[in-house]
Amino acid sequence: MLSRTLRTGLSVTELGFGAAQLGNLFRETTDDEGQAAVGAAWDAGIRYFDTAPHYGLGLSERRLGAALADRLRDDYVLSTKVGRLIVPSGHPDGTMDDEGFAVPATSRRQYDLSRDGIRRSVDESLERLGLDRIDIAYLHDPDDHGPAAHAEAIPALIELRDEGVVSAVGAGMNQSAMPAEFVRRHDVDVIMLAGRYTLLDQGALDELLPLAVDRGVGIVAAAVYNSGLLARPRPAADAHYDYGPAPAAMIARANAIADTCEEFGITLPEAAIAYPLRHPAVVSVVVGMRTADQVVGTAERYAARIPEEFWRVLSDRGLARDA
Repeated sequence: MLSRTLRTGLSVTELGFGAAQLGNLFRETTDDEGQAAVGAAWDAGIRYFDTAPHYGLGLSERRLGAALADRLRDDYVLSTKVGRLIVPSGHPDGTMDDEGFAVPATSRRQYDLSRDGIRRSVDESLERLGLDRIDIAYLHDPDDHGPAAHAEAIPALIELRDEGVVSAVGAGMNQSAMPAEFVRRHDVDVIMLAGRYTLLDQGALDELLPLAVDRGVGIVAAAVYNSGLLARPRPAADAHYDYGPAPAAMIARANAIADTCEEFGITLPEAAIAYPLRHPAVVSVVVGMRTADQVVGTAERYAARIPEEFWRVLSDRGLARDA
């Protein structure tokens, strides 16, 4: 599998393993399923793994660390996120998490973007992962905390990088405007951009991606299936987009892209993975995978050969802007 290199010298595989499902995203994942998925990813050549404390109230980090425990640390790149501490909740036994993860709510998330909070978050992630270093640390979803993000959180991450605790820093968000401000105002290395540079949403082309190229900042494209709308050769009538029911117009557009895919003998999910990697700022596409079978299928999609003419036709039809 091919890799691309960040300006810090850190190399990530073009396909990354998103570990939200290891935290029981939407439904339970067993320990064995998670272990098998990580093993299949390794066998497929994937060497970039992404997690977060938010995913299952720390469960994803614990499972990913355990699954990678027998691998040489220098053989893979791992990213996690900061900004949400996991603290006791005080909820009674039997209460379940209400933020999309099928886990007991014995703990809760607490936003803390202070310098001390960022450092504590990294320390606690290292403990859950069972590691002595993190390669990439992202500030996670600071949408409603802009002043604190600029004043304390991002500078704290840069300080940790300068101390050698982490190798690269940035932010992970579902929007492109605030990450563009981080790139403009701070010495960040990488942005994880979820759902905002895909076949259905090219808003990041207006500002963030050109700025990233200019500043040498890498972009990790996540959520490239846009909540599942692009995950099948044909979108389902009840498909989701951007974490909610897909509007009819968006389903129609996805079907129009699927029509073009079929003309060229490729599938919609194959095109969805390949599209972000065409941009010079993008270093990796991270896909959430729950089982070994999903990993194998995703790796096959990544490996699909897509004719250059396909992208021109897609652009000429007004279906997707090309890089």
